Amino acid sequence: MAKHGKRTTAARAAFDGKANLSVAEAIALVKGNANAKFDETVEIAMQLGVDPRHADQMVRGTVTLPNGTGKTVRVAVFARGDKADEARAAGADIVGAEDLMETIQGGTIDFDRCIATPDMMAIVGRLGKVLGPRNLMPNPRVGTVTMDVKEAVEAAKGGQVQFKAEKAGVVHAGIGKASFSAEQLQENMRAFVDAVSKARPTGAKGTYMKKIAVSSTMGPGVTVDVASATGNT
Repeated sequence: MAKHGKRTTAARAAFDGKANLSVAEAIALVKGNANAKFDETVEIAMQLGVDPRHADQMVRGTVTLPNGTGKTVRVAVFARGDKADEARAAGADIVGAEDLMETIQGGTIDFDRCIATPDMMAIVGRLGKVLGPRNLMPNPRVGTVTMDVKEAVEAAKGGQVQFKAEKAGVVHAGIGKASFSAEQLQENMRAFVDAVSKARPTGAKGTYMKKIAVSSTMGPGVTVDVASATGNT
């Protein structure tokens, strides 16, 4: 515990008094203090000027990070027949129909992304209370309800990240690993911010991007100058 305490204290000291940094400065600080015994994820959190309880203020979408996420993504696909074969050939980890529904209802959710063909939604719809809170519910708006299961599986495996505004208007995601180069993390961060910017809903009024912060899994966070992150400097 003492060793962990020293590391935490040192990290907090490095971050003390620092705020509204440039993208490069923030990434360098977070990356330099990611000292856990595993490869920490670098995470971004964005406070948006929206109230997602209103349909015209919901922020939702996907972005393919240019350098991937560094994470092995397990993909489940609801499909039958040729589409099930297509999903397996594309690298899906789990493929099924009623059997997969029963597995999930039984409490086993061994995947990070869920894709379904449109004809499977009658089955998948029964899982809304289980998959919805985990942001795993297939949705045509983000390309996870589709007949092109090959493309959807390959996108999920290739670094595509989904984002969705939570109750307080916060969007968060992993944008890479601490082992990535600073340049790779910066590129991924800018791609993510750009995607969220383009997803601005019609009902958003006033300041859209209020606050941006980055952190590592075990480390403190630091705020990033919004203009630096959006390229408006």
